[in-house]
Amino acid sequence: MTLLEAVDVRKFYGTFCALDGVSLTIAAGQFVSIIGPNGAGKTTLVNVLTGLLAPTSGRVRFKGDEVAGIGPVRLARLGMARSFQLVNVFPGLTVGETLAVPVLARRRRGGRLLASLARDRETWSDVAEIAALFGLGDRLERPARTLPQGDKKLLDVASAFALRPEVVLMDEPTSGVSTADKHAIMQTLVQAAARMGVQAIIQVEHDMDIVFGYSDRIVALHQGRVLADATPDAVRADERLIDAVLGRSYLAR
Repeated sequence: MTLLEAVDVRKFYGTFCALDGVSLTIAAGQFVSIIGPNGAGKTTLVNVLTGLLAPTSGRVRFKGDEVAGIGPVRLARLGMARSFQLVNVFPGLTVGETLAVPVLARRRRGGRLLASLARDRETWSDVAEIAALFGLGDRLERPARTLPQGDKKLLDVASAFALRPEVVLMDEPTSGVSTADKHAIMQTLVQAAARMGVQAIIQVEHDMDIVFGYSDRIVALHQGRVLADATPDAVRADERLIDAVLGRSYLAR
């Protein structure tokens, strides 16, 4: 079943074409990585897919509905959530309170904010379940700003999962953390996705060990166009593609 679809998407910034006729589909059960050199259009594509930017032309559909430019809040209510490359935790909130924000938003109780959370057993039960899935269950009372970088990344991804989405789009989920932590983060989020019923994961990622280790499909962008949409094995075997997207230094490994 197709969940997310982009059809001939173009995005211009003035006269600069950031996306030039990009088409792709994401089906249930897939883990898709978007790769490409700096300036390839990855961030613009993510922003278009998640409703943050409206394309100049083309269509974006989520579960069959047109969603181009509707904004990430409305899209989250439809079932798609996003985590970001740069983690910006709420400096005054604990881990538990940080996770409570998207839980309340999902229940459309954001107007209450955190005023009466102490008496909200249903919300705290949901928060505790999500925290446990991401290995944060023993840190609910800890100020989020004091977490090590790897745990901050987990908290950011967990906040997206707290929206109980059908599709999660992650922007560099392992950036800024050690090599050992990267695989721990990926294993945690894949297991959490399976437990929570997430139907598809899309990530933008520069670390090729992560890309080839976890993806079902790889979408390679270059100068705003899709150069390849293939399995990891097919991408790895295409030296011309690897050279264009990742450079000769990767081929020499």
